[in-house]
Amino acid sequence: MKILMFGRGVIATVYGWALQQAGHDVEFYVRPGRAATYGDAVDLDLIDMRRRVWGRRVVERWPVRYREALEPDHDFDLIVLSVPHHRLPEATAFLSPRVGQATVLVFGNIWAEPLSAIGTLPVDRVAWGFPQAGGGFGADGVLRGALLPSVVFGTLGPPPTDRERAVRQAFREAGLRIKERPDFRGWLWVHFVSDAGLFSQGLRLGSLSKLAGATRDLREGLLAGRELLPLIEARGVDLRRQRGGVLLFRVPTWLTAPLLAWVTAHFAPLRANFAAHSDPEAEEPREVCRDTLAEARRLGISVPRLEAAKPYFSREATGRG
Repeated sequence: MKILMFGRGVIATVYGWALQQAGHDVEFYVRPGRAATYGDAVDLDLIDMRRRVWGRRVVERWPVRYREALEPDHDFDLIVLSVPHHRLPEATAFLSPRVGQATVLVFGNIWAEPLSAIGTLPVDRVAWGFPQAGGGFGADGVLRGALLPSVVFGTLGPPPTDRERAVRQAFREAGLRIKERPDFRGWLWVHFVSDAGLFSQGLRLGSLSKLAGATRDLREGLLAGRELLPLIEARGVDLRRQRGGVLLFRVPTWLTAPLLAWVTAHFAPLRANFAAHSDPEAEEPREVCRDTLAEARRLGISVPRLEAAKPYFSREATGRG
C-alpha cells in the first residue's frame, strides 16, 4: 500500500516507521520549506511493545521521504491524518480537494461531532482510528516514545466498509492488534475528557512529564475526569456502552491513583511516554482543556477541578491569542 503521513508529528512518524517496516511505501507531506529543515532522516529512540510485554528498545536513524505538494491526481492508497484536534478543520480543508482515490484515516482526538469535524472530506473515503503510541521530539531532535501493541479503530454505526477493512489490514501487517469500538463517537469523547482531566493537573505542575509517579496529582486528574463524565452524558453518550473507558474513573482513587503512579514511574513504555511530554509550552493540552471547559459551561455542567485549573491553560494566562 502506498501511504502518505500528513505532517511529521510524533504519531505520523512512529506509525510511518512501523508501516514501512511492514513493507508499505511511506512518504510524509510537510509544509513548503519544512523538508530541508527536517533533514532526510529521523533519529528514533522508541520502546516497541508489539512483540514483548516490556518492550524492545529501538535506537536508529530512519531515512524518510518528504513531499511539499499534493496534487489531486496522486496515487496514494491511504492518507493518515493525525493532527491536534484544533488543527483538524485546517487540515481537512486542505485535503478535501486533494483526496484523489485515497482513503483518509482520521487518527486522533475529536471533540466536535465526528461528521462535522471532517468538514468536506467525502464520508465514504474516511476511516476512523486512534493511535496507541506517544512521545515527543527532544531539543536534540530525537523522537523518544513508545509504540503499544494495539491500535483502536471504530465506526459511527454501520460495519466497516471495504476501504476501512483494508486500512485495518495494513496496520495488522505492521504487527498491531486491532481493537474495535463500535460506538466510536462516544469512545472518542470519553478519551477526550480523560485527557482533559489529566492535562489540567499536568499543566498545573508545569508539564505533563511531572505527573509520572505523582500519586496526589494523578488522583486529582482522575477526579477531574470523573467530574467530566456528566458532560459527555449531556452530549448524548451512553456510558453503559463505554464501561471499559470509564472504569478508571469509577474505581475509588485510593486504589487507582497509587497504581497509576507506580506504573507511570516503573513501567518503561509509560515512563518514556510521560517523560517525553516535558514541553511547558505545549499547546494541545491547553486547547483540550479550553474546549472541554467551554462545552461544560455551555451545557451548565459543574466541573470544579477543571475550573480551578483554568489559570494554567487560559489564553490570558499564557499570553496567546
